[in-house]
Amino acid sequence: MEIPEKEIFKVFMEKGALLKGHFLLSSGLHSDTYLQCALVLQFPSLAERLSRYLGDLFRGEKIEVVIGPALGGIILAYEVARVLGVRGIFAERVGENFTLRRGFSIKERERVLVVEDVITTGGSLKEVIKLVHDYKGVVIGIGCLVDRSGGKADLGVPKKALLTLNIKNFHPEDCPLCKKGIPLEKPGSRYLTAQK
Repeated sequence: MEIPEKEIFKVFMEKGALLKGHFLLSSGLHSDTYLQCALVLQFPSLAERLSRYLGDLFRGEKIEVVIGPALGGIILAYEVARVLGVRGIFAERVGENFTLRRGFSIKERERVLVVEDVITTGGSLKEVIKLVHDYKGVVIGIGCLVDRSGGKADLGVPKKALLTLNIKNFHPEDCPLCKKGIPLEKPGSRYLTAQK
């Protein structure tokens, strides 16, 4: 199936979800570009359409459960699971680690698709993959709306994205935006939670 990348990029632009500025990413890196997928996923018809594209990429893989990291992966896990006709669950961060709560579980050898809204380095996804393995589940693949690593993030399992962008990230000590004195914004859910 051909993914309409131009259409998807246009949706992000129209909904104001492609932001410019100076941002602290959940990976700890800085960037002049931030993708606020929640601004797209707040529209159920768009969430459904994008999740259908994503689910169709894995339709022949005999997926049994879809999991996403909270917060960005919750809506996608639910919607992609609906497309595939399977359970949709999410992992929550407790302290520094992801865990399953609310009675969620993964059965031994259960075939799992991990979904996320945006991949930068894949750090959160690696943690969720480890969580699935701890339950002795089998990670069949990773699905995401946007891979902002330009396809370079290696997660050790097949990865498919609806939109692949090559966006520059900077280590804080080398960030040209910091050197220019541009104020740093922290829009990610990990930082919003930490600020409370």
